[in-house]
Amino acid sequence: MKFQSKKLTKIPKSLKNINNPPENLYYIGDASFLDKKIISIVGTRRPSNYTKEFTAKLARGLAKAGIFIVSGGAMGVDAIAHKNAYPNTIAVLANSLDFFYPAVNQKLLSDIYKNSLAISEYEKDFKARPYTFVQRNRIVVGLGECLIVTEADENSGSLKSVEFALEQGKDIYVLPHRLNESLGTQKLLKEQKAKPIYDLNTFISQFGTIIEKQDEIIEFCSKNPSLDDALNLFGSKIYEYELEGKIYINNLKVYVR
Repeated sequence: MKFQSKKLTKIPKSLKNINNPPENLYYIGDASFLDKKIISIVGTRRPSNYTKEFTAKLARGLAKAGIFIVSGGAMGVDAIAHKNAYPNTIAVLANSLDFFYPAVNQKLLSDIYKNSLAISEYEKDFKARPYTFVQRNRIVVGLGECLIVTEADENSGSLKSVEFALEQGKDIYVLPHRLNESLGTQKLLKEQKAKPIYDLNTFISQFGTIIEKQDEIIEFCSKNPSLDDALNLFGSKIYEYELEGKIYINNLKVYVR
């Protein structure tokens, strides 16, 4: 499937007052996402299992509370945040939108193009360069109401995002880690530049209304999975839900009514 990017008619207000605001932005997807309540999540490309688990829970919980998650489309924490917030997610890319980079995220980015929002300040045929990842980060941070760094080593790229957040006067939050792990975020806590997230529900409730536990079949089907995936997880209950009018099946995909 070919995707065609468009130029935003106006730069979002949240980006107009940052240092070096983008002159142009190109997008694929639903540009109205930029008017939603947004939180930025970033972190290492090689997260620990602990970080994977709580990044996923955090992104999923925020999305359920009506928050949109913006991240950089990279491997690791970025991809986990996008996947678990999906479709309430915005990817900011360091290359033009006609490239899927990194290639390992091609399916994720394709899904975001179809049902969420991807943006870039680079026109067609522009490949990522080392400096464009830093440039991208100022936009990721600029779009969010606050910044969450779920894991970062010292001198990592994620800490450049922290610099942007400090410049922009944004609150910074981190997950608590064990000693000698995630030394970048540990340093932020020590220097009182970030606040720890000790309880997910308490944190999420600051920004949106927590939705009580939902029907897991409806929750799964809200992401429009393939019929095969739905049947593999829930068996004949999928057809029971279809008969009850809760979901419908079209072109071997499942949708919530």
